[in-house]
Amino acid sequence: MNFSDLPDTLQTALTERGYSEPTDVQAAVLEPEANGRDLVVSAQTGSGKTVAFGLAVARQLLDDNGKVPFAIAPLALVITPTRELALQVSRELTWLYAPAGGRVATCVGGMNPSAERKTLRSGATIVVGTPGRLRDHLERGALDLSALKAVTLDEADEMLDMGFREELETILDATPEGRRTLLFSATMPKPIEALARRYQSNALRISTVSADRGHGDISYEAVVVSPPEVENAVVNLLRFHEAETAILFCGTREKVRHLHATLQERGFAVVSLSGENSQSERNQALQALRDRRARVCVATDVAARGIDLPTLSLVVHVEIPRDAETLQHRSGRTGRAGRKGTAVLVVPFSRRRRVEQMLRNAKIDAKWTDAPDREAIRAKDRDRLMQTLLTAVEPDEGDSDLVDALLAQRTPRELASMLVASHRAKMPEPEDLIANTPEARRNAKAEKHRPGFEDTVWFKMDIGRRRNADPRWILPLLCRRGHITRNEVGAIRIGPDETYFQIPRAIADKFSAALARTAGDGNDGDEVRIEASATAPRDAARANRKSPPPGRRDGRPKPHRKNNDAGARPGPKGKGPPKKAKNKHD
Repeated sequence: MNFSDLPDTLQTALTERGYSEPTDVQAAVLEPEANGRDLVVSAQTGSGKTVAFGLAVARQLLDDNGKVPFAIAPLALVITPTRELALQVSRELTWLYAPAGGRVATCVGGMNPSAERKTLRSGATIVVGTPGRLRDHLERGALDLSALKAVTLDEADEMLDMGFREELETILDATPEGRRTLLFSATMPKPIEALARRYQSNALRISTVSADRGHGDISYEAVVVSPPEVENAVVNLLRFHEAETAILFCGTREKVRHLHATLQERGFAVVSLSGENSQSERNQALQALRDRRARVCVATDVAARGIDLPTLSLVVHVEIPRDAETLQHRSGRTGRAGRKGTAVLVVPFSRRRRVEQMLRNAKIDAKWTDAPDREAIRAKDRDRLMQTLLTAVEPDEGDSDLVDALLAQRTPRELASMLVASHRAKMPEPEDLIANTPEARRNAKAEKHRPGFEDTVWFKMDIGRRRNADPRWILPLLCRRGHITRNEVGAIRIGPDETYFQIPRAIADKFSAALARTAGDGNDGDEVRIEASATAPRDAARANRKSPPPGRRDGRPKPHRKNNDAGARPGPKGKGPPKKAKNKHD
């Protein structure tokens, strides 16, 4: 199948962008059975679905001459979960509909809302935006949906995951009857099914997701490292692959800031993307990657959708994704539109089982390996340098005198050595890693113990999860009651009804004495009983499983009572220790 059945204006746009034949999802939406119908499309990231839904609504937007008729109110609406994805979709639809005279308006958070309202008033064929900003324009009367002929929800599953159900329903309820509704989603969970039933009629289901959800164009690697070596392993991975563009995914903004600073200090050309960046900063970071002024991007999952970098060939999961879907969407930034890519998971020893389960859930066959060491990187550097330095170049007449002067002063061997050294000086040095051996894994496990906590005493409190025990107020309570600092409290284990914690044996007696003195000091939490425990939390849990719970003779627990036997009531969750019950005359 080709694009021969499309209007000349769209064919012209596609030809100028190098499109010769449609991708699977583009071909599916152009089939005669899909014409004019509501669609539920399940397609992988990077499959060309932005152009697909642009082509799918062409019959609703173009006249018989292949042109877009002038209209103030938009004819099509595209809703996306993130600003980055909205901006990317706008760029794609702009070049697709430019020959037809189409006008695309973008409405996203972080941009000037007044400027967006002005653009909407001047007339836009297609409006692309995020749910919150579109709802705001709708409620202010700036967005007129009365003439709408088609609405597309891109990454619908992600929008529901992000809590945009109310905004989506408000927008869809304002659209006219008879408009087409297209749902594009990488996955089809039950909430998407419910949305389709409510807002679509006789929808055609299209799925171009292969059985191999891990992407045929992405090779997966799982690199096992010692926990303290994660950042060094990332440095070596970047040096080993020397990708034209790479994205490193972290779980938190703080980790992004730290890793960004670390790589900058090592000499990498790196930018960062996270929720704390303004829209202007995000645009500048992405432009630096497109201009190749930067080659590495450290990002949170905010960058997992909506970023399309043609040169991106390496994705590194510095911190383990929370689930298989996040793994898929992060990795989907590479291996797009037929290009090859590599996704690497950096796996601390202790997280291997969890990652193996995640890969099974995602149906991904990953190659388990060690992080590249200095020798492997040197070998790669040698091959790359040979390829670069032996590439034929056209001699510049202006450089002939310089070449003759160099040959007169140095031998060819000396000049070659200087050239190699010059190239290597531009590259960050690889890191020396701890070998992945059983001894190293045992040592890493032993290093989990903080210095000074080699010999500890377990204490316990008569309060647990059922009474909202939380480290945020347990730590201050222990410090006040036991006259110690936070750094003198070891591991904390919160159970259903009891909480266990460690105190170094050297100060255990002093801690116990302070507890006795402060037991009735009249402050919040003084009624919580704290005492030394003869058993560790795991041993106590085992003992509890062997004996029936207290209460009735048949072993069943006592009926729940609002007031506990200590005469205290739990405080708000995570806010503080249980408060004393007040007398009604207080």
